Amino acid sequence: MDPTNKSFQRRQSLRLPEFDYSEPGAYFVTIVTQNRKILFGNVINGEMILNEIGTMVKEVIEEIPQEYHGINVEVFGVMPNHIHILLLISEVVAGPCACHKNGQPQGVDPTKNRLSLPEIVHRFKSLTTHRYMVNVKEKGWSRFEKRLWQRNYHEHIIRNERDYQAIYDYILANPLNWEKDKEFYTS
Repeated sequence: MDPTNKSFQRRQSLRLPEFDYSEPGAYFVTIVTQNRKILFGNVINGEMILNEIGTMVKEVIEEIPQEYHGINVEVFGVMPNHIHILLLISEVVAGPCACHKNGQPQGVDPTKNRLSLPEIVHRFKSLTTHRYMVNVKEKGWSRFEKRLWQRNYHEHIIRNERDYQAIYDYILANPLNWEKDKEFYTS
């Protein structure tokens, strides 16, 4: 694409332009599947029932604190076509995690003190997409069209305890409120 072409459209960032997203703090993240495709299971009687794909996504979320020092998952929810995660980035992150998979070091780049929120989300999307593609070959999971996740994600910087508690409660109650959710639709 030619940036001088008038039809060229730049993606607008949803991030706050002057905010350092590697700063310690709490962040609420929502990531949606491409075209809001139902992939992770179904909500039945107010309870999210994960399928194999949803279970894989859940496992990747649960691995985040072990793979990346200083990143804690406070609470999360896997819904049929999106996920919510309440992340805590702590002040102290000392170099890369000692964990290694397939010969690749996991964790923070040794030249940096900590990961930023966009880097965490990017790593999550990459890892889940890779595992999904492996399972397409190994287990016959259905292929996704072009990409697994929508290009961007929604984030909210949590500013106080009341905000934190409201988001925490929202994530836990999300399956009960699925039919009212803006991401809701039946496939």
